[in-house]
Amino acid sequence: MDNAENLIALLVAAPLLGAVVLLLGGRRLDRTGHWVGTALAGASFVVAVVLFTEMLGRPGDDRTLYQHLFSWIPVGGFQADVAFQLDQLSMTFVLLITGVGSLIHLYSVGYMEHDERRRRFFGYLNLFLAAMLLLVLADNYLLLYVGWEGVGLASYLLIGFWQHKPSAATAAKKAFLVNRVGDMGLSLAIMVMFTTFGTFAFGPVLDSTGSASEGTLTALGLLLLLAACGKSAQVPLQSWLGDAMEGPTPVSALIHAATMVTAGVYLITRSGAIFDAAPAAQLAVVTVGAVTLLFGAIVGCAKDDIKKALAGSTMSQIGYMILAAGLGPVGYAFAIMHLVTHGFFKAGLFLGAGSVMHGMNDEVDMRRYGGLRRYMPITFVTFGLGYLAIIGFPGLSGFFSKDKIIEAAFAKGGTEGWILGGAALLGAAITAFYMTRVMLMTFFGEKRWQPDAKGELPHPHESPRTMTAPMIVLAFGSVFAGGLLSWHESFVKWLEPVTGFDHGHAPLGAAAITTATVAAMVLGVALAYLQYGRRPVPATPPRGSLLTRAARRDLLQDDLNHVVLVRGGEHLTRSLVYVDHSLVDGVVNGTAASFGGLSGRLRKLQNGYARTYAVTMFGGAAVLIAATLLMRAV
Repeated sequence: MDNAENLIALLVAAPLLGAVVLLLGGRRLDRTGHWVGTALAGASFVVAVVLFTEMLGRPGDDRTLYQHLFSWIPVGGFQADVAFQLDQLSMTFVLLITGVGSLIHLYSVGYMEHDERRRRFFGYLNLFLAAMLLLVLADNYLLLYVGWEGVGLASYLLIGFWQHKPSAATAAKKAFLVNRVGDMGLSLAIMVMFTTFGTFAFGPVLDSTGSASEGTLTALGLLLLLAACGKSAQVPLQSWLGDAMEGPTPVSALIHAATMVTAGVYLITRSGAIFDAAPAAQLAVVTVGAVTLLFGAIVGCAKDDIKKALAGSTMSQIGYMILAAGLGPVGYAFAIMHLVTHGFFKAGLFLGAGSVMHGMNDEVDMRRYGGLRRYMPITFVTFGLGYLAIIGFPGLSGFFSKDKIIEAAFAKGGTEGWILGGAALLGAAITAFYMTRVMLMTFFGEKRWQPDAKGELPHPHESPRTMTAPMIVLAFGSVFAGGLLSWHESFVKWLEPVTGFDHGHAPLGAAAITTATVAAMVLGVALAYLQYGRRPVPATPPRGSLLTRAARRDLLQDDLNHVVLVRGGEHLTRSLVYVDHSLVDGVVNGTAASFGGLSGRLRKLQNGYARTYAVTMFGGAAVLIAATLLMRAV
């Protein structure tokens, strides 16, 4: 083992140390704890850069680094190790998690300046980074599961950080419970892996897919997809994402840009060999991705809460990534490429939203914004660049990554390819519509400011440098990351040893698809401008169409969950209780009553009178004599 491999554990150890120190160090760290947490997150990023440099110096087929720490559970034939695997795929995530995570830590220094529990907040941020890094660095599914659950715990703590608000406490519990449903899929998948392959290490499992039946691999793929739906907020386990906006804005940027919601994309891409050998599971993945990218986009069109509009956008953009991952070697690299560019522009958009809230007395309703570009120029420019990137404006990051996913969807071929490509194009048009809506309602038009709960009128102003500096860095990524990654297919070649790559054969040429994508973007922008740019925005939302009203309620997802899960669970519970009382308890109690009654009757025969016993003996003897005579006669 060389020196570089010895550094892998430091990636996790640095933020984990920060979490331990900040959460256990007490109030003596209240004045400096935020800088401790930020410094340790930055230290993890520095280690990541050192390891990345080391990997670049190696041949393309020999860039994987391993570090074995200790045997965790050595029991007979069951062997579980704490060991790390750093290859091109995990390194991409490590750089994104530590880089964007460090910027969000720095932003939080200013955003959480007046919060009395700021030290604890940074401890939770560090814990989140450590868990996410463990998830992407594990060399086996069982250790990945530890990081997976750690991310769930940390997200619960961060979403519910302001637990004095009932809505925040409820949102945290909802996220935790919905994710538990998906986590069951991952835990069952690990059990199936061990039963089928005798191990849960990545290498042996993925190399042995040829020895398993297609039915087993399909079941395994569907279980992994269930897990991905929970963490990445995909249909049907997407209901927690919008409510998670109750957490502080840096949490939204961390969870919804570079970390938690990308875990499902990582899981599917890492398990690509399983899905490649199970076409039915692969079809389920692309279906979930296509449905979710449209679902999230439609929801984003109707939200007046700026953070919830961006949450719908996150759901939609992760849908693009899941769709690409379901396309197999044609789309794996593009799914991760869009994940990286999304990490820049979506984190920038969330931090920009937080900056707007900072200057507007924590107001989140875009109908009470308007004209802010004159008062918050840095926020306006950085948010605007993120907006152009996400809608796929030519030359910016989102243009390169989303265009490739649409092209890969058409390359699926046949009717399926046209359906998936059409859905992706429609999603691009809707994305341009709702993001232009956000931009116009927030930064353009007339001032629509209203007094807050204390009766104070907002006085919008630019945020401090600790907040604007990370926004500027992320804006550079929003502009240049896509072009750099797509230059001479450098990112595809970087990932190809891990994910493989297939160009596919699209029924339309790349130029035609690019033209259609840009046309869809222009159409979405034009429609939004006609509706929100040329007429005043009413402070009270109009009634709207049936679809608009449904989208405001997240397309009735909570209502559906209440009917199917809550009420369905109540009826199921009542039915089971009835069966338990009437059938199970009835049989047990009835049997006991029968034997009790029988014993009571038999007890009457034992009355202590000699004459009764004599009559009984005489009757028995008579019966025996009669039976004997009858048998002889026969």
